Amino acid sequence: MTAVQWRIVLAVGLGLAAALGNVLGGLFVVRRNWSRRYLSYFLALGAGFMLAASLIDVLPEAIRLLGNDALFLVLVGYFIVHFFEHTVSGHFHFGEETHAEEMRMRHVAASALVGLAIHTFFDGVAIASGFLVSNWLGMVLFLAIVLHKVPEGFTISSVVLAGGGSRGSAMYGAVILGAATVFGVLLTGLLHSAVRFTLPISAGVTLYVAASDLIPEVNRESGPAVSILVFLGVALLFGLHKLFGI
Repeated sequence: MTAVQWRIVLAVGLGLAAALGNVLGGLFVVRRNWSRRYLSYFLALGAGFMLAASLIDVLPEAIRLLGNDALFLVLVGYFIVHFFEHTVSGHFHFGEETHAEEMRMRHVAASALVGLAIHTFFDGVAIASGFLVSNWLGMVLFLAIVLHKVPEGFTISSVVLAGGGSRGSAMYGAVILGAATVFGVLLTGLLHSAVRFTLPISAGVTLYVAASDLIPEVNRESGPAVSILVFLGVALLFGLHKLFGI
């Protein structure tokens, strides 16, 4: 097995692990034993780590692979998620049901599922792209992504239930998100020669999720705990750099 093939296998394994986070989030909703306050802690830690990873690790590697042209693809990645979240999918928040009137319409749940599936597909693209560059970058992106996987699963299951869906349908929604992540990993692995293009797109997606999805959700929470966790997320990345001498 070549080094590239080994990295792809590792990316698939960790992609499956990340996908299980979506399923776990769905289980927490179906069993109704998960406090949304704890979700905000996941989001805050993930926001800080993800924002730092996109700027400190992913973006420099993307520029190294493609030069300044990578910055254009970073914008493409950023606006791909923006487009799907604000046109294809309805308005939704991580870990929070939307208004009752909206939730009576099943198409809201369907559109939210489409939007989040696009999002989680690029989670998989990011993980695989990272591993195709180096094991370090792949692990950093995996950690950044896995921290918000449970809230993603929690969100889609909550929306499906609030839209009148069954518990089985709620779990099915979480499984679809996980499957989209694995598909993103597999597709990127098959197209591994295109990593110089997929990595900057992943950088843009990662930046969008951190700055436009997660940070606003953190800002909605009261108290200093979530804000401190954002800084801890950033510190965690720098701590890993220091620990491994990278």
